[in-house]
Amino acid sequence: MRIQLSEHFTYKKLLRFSLPTIAMMIFTSIYGIVDGFFVSNYVGKTAFAAVNLIMPYLMIQGCFGFMIGTGGGALVAKTLGEKRRETANRYFTMLICFTVMLGVLISTISILFMRPIVLFLGAEGAMIQECMTYGTIMSAFNVAFMLQFFFQSFFVVAEKPNLGFGITVAAGMTNIVLDALFIAVFCWGAAGAAIASGLGQCVGGVLPLLYFAQRQETEKEGGRSCHTAGKLRNTSLLQLTKTKMEAGVLLKTCGNGSSELMSNISASVVGMLYNFQLMKYAGENGIAAYGVVMYTQMIFFAIYIGYAVGTSPIVSYHYGAGNHGEMKSLLRKSLLMMAGTGIVMMLSAQASASVLSGIFVGYDAELLAITEHAFVIFACSYLLSGVNIYASSFFTALNNGGISAAISFMRTLIFQTGAVLILPLLFGIDGIWWAVTVSEVMACLISVVFLVVKRKKYHY
Repeated sequence: MRIQLSEHFTYKKLLRFSLPTIAMMIFTSIYGIVDGFFVSNYVGKTAFAAVNLIMPYLMIQGCFGFMIGTGGGALVAKTLGEKRRETANRYFTMLICFTVMLGVLISTISILFMRPIVLFLGAEGAMIQECMTYGTIMSAFNVAFMLQFFFQSFFVVAEKPNLGFGITVAAGMTNIVLDALFIAVFCWGAAGAAIASGLGQCVGGVLPLLYFAQRQETEKEGGRSCHTAGKLRNTSLLQLTKTKMEAGVLLKTCGNGSSELMSNISASVVGMLYNFQLMKYAGENGIAAYGVVMYTQMIFFAIYIGYAVGTSPIVSYHYGAGNHGEMKSLLRKSLLMMAGTGIVMMLSAQASASVLSGIFVGYDAELLAITEHAFVIFACSYLLSGVNIYASSFFTALNNGGISAAISFMRTLIFQTGAVLILPLLFGIDGIWWAVTVSEVMACLISVVFLVVKRKKYHY
């Protein structure tokens, strides 16, 4: 039986509803890591370092879709809670069109200026061409990348998280199979990794368009259609409809989703700063080690992000419906789960540091030792990161993009930038690995302050 946004959510129901989105985010992270695995093991550590060097910039491109998806998802879910379904569908369609247009613009600029971008990021020697090849091909697929991020949020709003997970699996398997074919068999190197990723993103971005383009049907009607025609019919809350651009709605969407964009841009900018610092303190090995840490962090953070994305529409719906008791219950349950999960994640990451590091760089003893040491220190950040991610997402769900952006901005840019610049002066390369943990502690204090100060305004 499908769980509806309007229901009361127990711990069990929260997990059931958010689990497909969590799995979707984990799987997205895993197949994103596959590029790194194949490039590192079949092409070499120079190409692996090049992919890691350009990756923060590529993530900034794609995360404009995440901004529109999270900000727009909160607005559309709130509109559904206000019982304005036709308006919600119009907003949904308009945001898809806006995502496509913005994606084309970003792709064009990135392709035209890829060489200056690569040089600005600090690429040297053989890394320059590897960065340009991977970055240019990935930028060409940016519209699909943005749409994939966009629909990850809207499948939850549409009460179809399981379908979202299924499409993500299809996209991921496409990428994994093509990575093996293009890199291990055809020996296309970094170019093969980029093409495989881009085609996988096409699956994740285009299939949802085909689904939501169909007319809405009830579950019963949809079941008959599936049986008779053998096709997947749209039984969700959303569908594409006639629309027009509304500047006010777009501004509100971008403002509300700015926290998620800021978080990802800041993380990417800080990632570039990490690369600069690591090149200074440890050279190419430092960048490669950081790439492994980031790949594995993606999997652990995917759990937090998946839960936040999977539960935000519930908060938005009940906020729009004025169900303050349910909002209070959702916040309490979510914070307790994030705190408990943080302890488990930190201990699990530290225990598996040797195994996870060996998967990527087991062929180089010196690099393996650096990576494993970094991993153990870096894992301490998982203790509080879930609370901070959820706090930011909670205010996005309440359509308060300002506070959400403030938490994300300070957590991922201000605190980390300060830490990664200052701590190495005191502790050497270990200061770089401790920087993210220090920033999470500071961000948690800020998150708690905002939650306490705004509790009366939002009645949670």
